[in-house]
Amino acid sequence: MSDADLPMGGGSVTTVPDTAVGPAPRRAARIRAGLLYLVLGLPLAIPAFVLAVAGFAAGVGTIVVWVGVPILALTLRASRGFAELERRATERATGRPLPPYHYRTADGRGLGRIFRSLGDPQSWRDLVHAIVAFPVRIATFVIGVVWSVAGLGATLYVLWEWSLPRSDDEYKGLYGLLTQSASRLGDITLNTVVGVLMLVTLPWVVRGLVAFRAGLARGLLTNQTAALKARAEQLAAGRRAAVQAEAQTLRRLERDIHDGPQQRLVRLNMDLETVTRRLDDDPDKARSLVDEALTQSREALAELRALSRGIAPPILADRGLGAALAAAAARSPVQVSLDVALPQGQRLAAAVENTAYFVVTESLTNVAKHARASLCTVTVSVDAERVLVQVRDDGIGGAHLGKGHGLSGLSDRLSAVEGVLDVVSPAGGPTVVTAEIPLAGLGG
Repeated sequence: MSDADLPMGGGSVTTVPDTAVGPAPRRAARIRAGLLYLVLGLPLAIPAFVLAVAGFAAGVGTIVVWVGVPILALTLRASRGFAELERRATERATGRPLPPYHYRTADGRGLGRIFRSLGDPQSWRDLVHAIVAFPVRIATFVIGVVWSVAGLGATLYVLWEWSLPRSDDEYKGLYGLLTQSASRLGDITLNTVVGVLMLVTLPWVVRGLVAFRAGLARGLLTNQTAALKARAEQLAAGRRAAVQAEAQTLRRLERDIHDGPQQRLVRLNMDLETVTRRLDDDPDKARSLVDEALTQSREALAELRALSRGIAPPILADRGLGAALAAAAARSPVQVSLDVALPQGQRLAAAVENTAYFVVTESLTNVAKHARASLCTVTVSVDAERVLVQVRDDGIGGAHLGKGHGLSGLSDRLSAVEGVLDVVSPAGGPTVVTAEIPLAGLGG
């Protein structure tokens, strides 16, 4: 995946609207950005080329003694970093985002993880780019710098031509070399005309050089087919996780209803049948049975309300995530410190609110059951791209995402909305559960 372990990459570029500035400032800005792109390309190309060639040679040469395997892995990792710098620089220079790219996830640990990282096609494309781009960047650097500096120098030739050393009997210069005749006026005129032509054509030259280098980056540092395939696989995995999470929720709801309200309703029905038989011959006994039936009905109603709150409480739909989390914190047997920073007067998408609420309530339930904690801190914040939910307790630690544990359903629930779950829970605590829920694609 990309450096952020996402299946698709490619930066977003903010451009200035055409109506914000005039044509001349826009052209000047593009020329400056292009020249900066060409000039800074060479200093980055040198270490990228040296590391790529030296690392590849050292890795291949020592692979028979296994030392080359980590060397190659480190070389590919370094090439990936230089490739990311080139993508960002190309997007800034062109004002357009590059197509997406994809890095495979290297799962596992140790040597197996290293071997899997060596099988990533995009990392090898990054390595090839570091080598191939070196002469390209040298050429574009030289042409761009020489064209701009020589054009400016020739245009201003009249101001500094007097300082050139010449013999007293002849006047040699560009004009003299071309015409084999000495003429100071002709030399100044010719140099000035050539300089003006070079400066006039500089935007097209810079644009062509930038396009050539950007085309190389687009060809080697992006892979839209692989990125789209990985995106499709991620969406399919998210859909399977959503189905699995929904099935687990339904099974748990069915079990809770069977073990709680259903048993109370069965007993309530039996008590009412007994009441109908005792009304005539033993009214006092019937009255006590009616009282028990009322108690059973209240308890069944309370359990049904608790189950509904675990799914999607009415307060969440009516008043939003902040009020729902405050109610959940008030019900928790463990003291909860709640810090919720949400946009004022603006509701998040229903899928986002439901997922965030589920993460907090499930985490609080696990804290109450297993953590032996005295304080739990819940923090919810929102930025332009995501909702960050963090639940921290001062308990005994040891929580993890294994099957059969309380947090096992959270990862599937977050996968359904392309979220990410992280659990840090060393022995002795504290336990920190962090969930990132993206806002993009989940409605308004």
